[in-house]
Amino acid sequence: MNPVSDAQQKLLPEMTELLKKRYSILSAVQLEGPIGRRALSEMVRLTERDVRKETDILRNQNLLIIQNGGMAISQEGISVLERLKETMRQWSGLSDMESALETVLGISRVVIVPQDSDEIAAVQTQIGREAARYLESRFTEFKRIAVTGGSTMAAVADELKTEKPDSQLEFIAARGGLGEDVLHQANTIASAFAKKTGASCRTLYLPDHLSAEAYEMMMREPFIREMNTLYDKAEIIVHGIGDAQEMAARRRSTPEELKVILDGGAVGESFGYYFNESGEVVYRIRTVGIQLEQLKKVPVILAVAGGKTKAKAILSYMKHAPKQTILFTDEGAAEAMLKKYNLTGGNRHDFKISD
Repeated sequence: MNPVSDAQQKLLPEMTELLKKRYSILSAVQLEGPIGRRALSEMVRLTERDVRKETDILRNQNLLIIQNGGMAISQEGISVLERLKETMRQWSGLSDMESALETVLGISRVVIVPQDSDEIAAVQTQIGREAARYLESRFTEFKRIAVTGGSTMAAVADELKTEKPDSQLEFIAARGGLGEDVLHQANTIASAFAKKTGASCRTLYLPDHLSAEAYEMMMREPFIREMNTLYDKAEIIVHGIGDAQEMAARRRSTPEELKVILDGGAVGESFGYYFNESGEVVYRIRTVGIQLEQLKKVPVILAVAGGKTKAKAILSYMKHAPKQTILFTDEGAAEAMLKKYNLTGGNRHDFKISD
């Protein structure tokens, strides 16, 4: 922690708590604004009286503005949040949580956003924003990027911003997906990434679920061989991590497949592999797309998933995640994962393995 910030906390601990409170209110308004006082008080777990008092102060400082639909954050408020971001991450313990998870998961980096996307849907947007900002920072170095589907990947695509189009970028659908929700198919997501950045796009219009015969036949097709070559040359992979039962339902799995998945105790899914809590693969669908073994040589892997209900799914996949993986998640999932590892700390600043 910054020595000055540390000294301020020791000298004026009440200032720290007040700053956390106002930062939390401002962040909530940024996520959900325009928002009314009652809904805001429920989000930040303060009384309406406290919220009224604090929002009046923030409004007088030109950090909040009043609209017909409720309160919204001003441009100055957004700037203040950005300048305080790293300090608040340290004070709230998020930085310590990130370090603890990096150690136990054995990956290169963990990025945690505040709150829980299971409770506040807009937190998923914040996860997507963090992943998008990091991805943008690597565009100068890496040009071939494979992406999977899902609502979290759609959030990353929505948050992409570029100063100018980059025709050298190429986004590749990491799998097929005919028959699924079109908006969340890998093809649709890859196209959205490409549109936001002025890049080219390679899609894979094949069912995500193939019979043994169809799979063997398709693997001999020149187009599929070409896609597999692209997967082998991918420089960045951006992917989600799904709940096993939810993904099985989305894929309209047969009763026989569902029995194998459930009997195997599957809790997580990624790249068509279903994992139990020990990380064992209990089922694998036949699909054309990136396979687990191809991840090892990819320079950068971004795994994006949040919500405390996804904690088991994330942990099950992380048993296979290469060292170069960066996990973008939220506080709800992070706390649940740390609890699974019996990591304790009085105020989340001093994590240690429990005996």
